[in-house]
Amino acid sequence: MNRLSWFNVTSLTLGFAFLYLPMVILVIYSFNESKLVTVWAGFSTKWYGELLQNEAFLDAAWVTVKVAVLSSTLATVLGTMAAYVLVRGGRFLGRTVFSGMIYAPLVMPEVITGLSLLLLFIGIGLDRGVLTIVLAHTTFSMCYVSVVVSSRLMTFDRSLEEAALDLGCSSFMAFRLVTLPIIAPAVISGWLLAFTLSLDDLVIASFTAGPSATTLPIKIFSAVRLGVSPEINALSTIMIGIVTVGVISASLISKRNSLRQQRDEQAAARTA
Repeated sequence: MNRLSWFNVTSLTLGFAFLYLPMVILVIYSFNESKLVTVWAGFSTKWYGELLQNEAFLDAAWVTVKVAVLSSTLATVLGTMAAYVLVRGGRFLGRTVFSGMIYAPLVMPEVITGLSLLLLFIGIGLDRGVLTIVLAHTTFSMCYVSVVVSSRLMTFDRSLEEAALDLGCSSFMAFRLVTLPIIAPAVISGWLLAFTLSLDDLVIASFTAGPSATTLPIKIFSAVRLGVSPEINALSTIMIGIVTVGVISASLISKRNSLRQQRDEQAAARTA
């Protein structure tokens, strides 16, 4: 194993400081007593209490959570179906176009995606609101679910499904009773990833949101234009905590899935 040189340690330290030091400062100043976000006046949690009494932020938070749950659930269902078709469907007419359309949002700029969805909703006469935000977030997050689930399906031992079919299960029963429980960690990881992406999306939501549905990132961005208040620091700290928990949970589930897969492969090798 190569030892870390002073150059690598310095580069890593500066890189992590550049990425995470502003977040650490934001979290620290969310507990500031003073109304001035740049002047430390002592430790206090009063801004979290003020935040809980701010109806505008609470309404935006409720819309954000509702959109995130709905869009991540819909994206998980559609992404899992798309991954199953790509991995198990073999070669079929239009496979290249289908896979390209699934993975296109991964490389498409968010501005282009948001603008195209806005023109679509205007063209079909759909009023912008919670529904349009859910559809927009489902569009760009299902590709992430598809990538996660596809990687698990490609390493899945199909002999387990064949054994279930030989014992009298239909294709749907074999998927529900055998395949789905095994790939469940990947499906849950995809849901958590889609939930996190929807929770902090600003660009696409700003194109597809209406006056009756304002998400929390849009509300924060609008409030910051008038100056950063300690309430925004407190709200941002809560969002950082939620996103961090979601990312760590997804990572732990993926790691657990990988360890389980290695144990299954080792058990199969010993049996053989």
